[in-house]
Amino acid sequence: MRLFGDDAITSSIGNTLLYVLIGVALSTVLGIAFAVALQRPFRGRSAVVAILVLPWALPGVVEGIIWVSIWDGNTGLLNSVLTSAHLIDHYQVFLGHNQLLTVFLTEIVQVWQITPLSTLLILAGLQNIPAEIYESASIDGAGPWGSFTRLTLPLVRPGITVAMVQAVIATLNVFDQPYVLNGAAATGSSVTMQTYFVTFQNLDFGEGYALSLLITIATLVISFIVLKLVYRPVEF
Repeated sequence: MRLFGDDAITSSIGNTLLYVLIGVALSTVLGIAFAVALQRPFRGRSAVVAILVLPWALPGVVEGIIWVSIWDGNTGLLNSVLTSAHLIDHYQVFLGHNQLLTVFLTEIVQVWQITPLSTLLILAGLQNIPAEIYESASIDGAGPWGSFTRLTLPLVRPGITVAMVQAVIATLNVFDQPYVLNGAAATGSSVTMQTYFVTFQNLDFGEGYALSLLITIATLVISFIVLKLVYRPVEF
C-alpha cells in the first residue's frame, strides 16, 4: 500500500494508463489503415514497406531526440510551422506544463515507433485471406466498405489481437520517449521511469521490485483482457 501513497507513483500510474489507451488505439487504427493500403501489390510497395519499418528499427532514445526538434518550445519545427501559418503569435511550450498534452505528444512518438510492427502483423493476416472471398462478396453486391467491415475486419482479428497485445506491452513499459522528451517531470513520467528512479536513484530495491511486479501483473492482465475481447478463431 506504500506504493499508492506516493504521489509520484500514483501520477505515473495515471500517465501510463493514458499511454496505453492512446498508444493501443492509435497504433491499431493506423496499423489497420496502412495494412489495408498495402494489401494489394503496387509498384514501389517494397520501398514503402522498408520506409515504414524504419521507425520500428530505431532505438527509442534516437526517436526521442529526433522528436525533440519538433516539440521543442524554443526552436521546434511545430512552433515554426504554426507561427509561419499565423496560427499562433508566439512560440509555445508543448511539453511539461499540461499533463494530458504532454502524455499525448509523448505517446505520438511511441506510436510512430510501434505502428510499423502493428501494420506488419495485420498485413500478414490480410495476406492469408483468399482472394476468392472478396470476389464472391463483390458478385453478391458488397461494396468496398461492406467488404471491409463484414469480411476484412472479422477475418483479420487474430492479427489485430497480436498487434494490440504487442502495443499493450510496449506502452505499459514506455521509458525512452518520456525520459528523453520530458526528463523526470511528473507530467509525463511512466511507471517504468519511476521504477528506475526508485531503484537506482533512491536505492530502494524493495519498492523497485514491487513496481516491477506491478508492471508485470498489469501486462499479463491487460493482455489477457485484450485477447478475450478481440481474438476469434478464423477458418477459411
